[in-house]
Amino acid sequence: MSPANEVRKSKAERTAEAREKARLIREAQVKKDKRNKMLIGWGIVAAVVAILVVVALVVTNSLKQNAPVADQGPVPANANAHGGVTLLANTGVAKTEAATVDAASVADAPKTPPAEVVAPGAEAEAGKPVKVVLYIDFICPVCKNFEAQYNDQLTSLRNDGKITVEYRALGFLDSRSTTNYSSRAANAAACVVNASPEKYSDFFNALFAKQPAEGSAGLSDNDLKKMASDLGVNIDSCVDDKTYRPFVKFTTKEAAAIGVTGTPTVFVDGKQWGKGDSAQTPFPDFLQAAITAKG
Repeated sequence: MSPANEVRKSKAERTAEAREKARLIREAQVKKDKRNKMLIGWGIVAAVVAILVVVALVVTNSLKQNAPVADQGPVPANANAHGGVTLLANTGVAKTEAATVDAASVADAPKTPPAEVVAPGAEAEAGKPVKVVLYIDFICPVCKNFEAQYNDQLTSLRNDGKITVEYRALGFLDSRSTTNYSSRAANAAACVVNASPEKYSDFFNALFAKQPAEGSAGLSDNDLKKMASDLGVNIDSCVDDKTYRPFVKFTTKEAAAIGVTGTPTVFVDGKQWGKGDSAQTPFPDFLQAAITAKG
């Protein structure tokens, strides 16, 4: 009930007040809508900027990974000038002299593959154990299968002093990734053998254990660095600087020049397995024959 002395507003006054209240509500809503639109607009701008930053990082990383590689460069310690790392008994790795390579000095691949491939330095010296040389690519699934089948046998014979095993990692399948993964992985392996040769075999095995699918970007440089770090080896600057990419480039070009057309390509004391007379010979039999002949 209204107080007795309150003046009752006229209908016109009540209508005017209602209109004013409605106007204030509309203005408040308009201001709110403008504020929301502004926030949405800035949100869209922030999202676009974030996307552009990600794209820029991806492009920059891709350009860095796919940048041209110099022809000349050092050979890592404990590797040879043909791109090989020779594993001896247990964790031993053959020591080598410091050297450099120049991919520009290597001839192009022959138009017609030779009937017999002769790999430089693939035959054991007199009085030395049988020498097994394997040209491999870290994104090659057939190479991974070969290792899965024969690594235990190779390791056992190596530890018994009957053979040495030399791996020559190539960048043959760079085209099977969007980031030249084959060469990047081979460079990382070279970084490891240079810094901590006793960890090379473990890193080599880890690369195949974590082998990416062909056609993918492959493991990132950070992934490769972490894999080495997990083994107690720091290869960060070596990977970032692509220190041994010229070495990998040289090894890949030399392999093509002698007639290697795929991976794995395997030699036992200089004789290629899976070609000619050995085409139907299982690898264990081919290897054992060489060991027996060595006496």
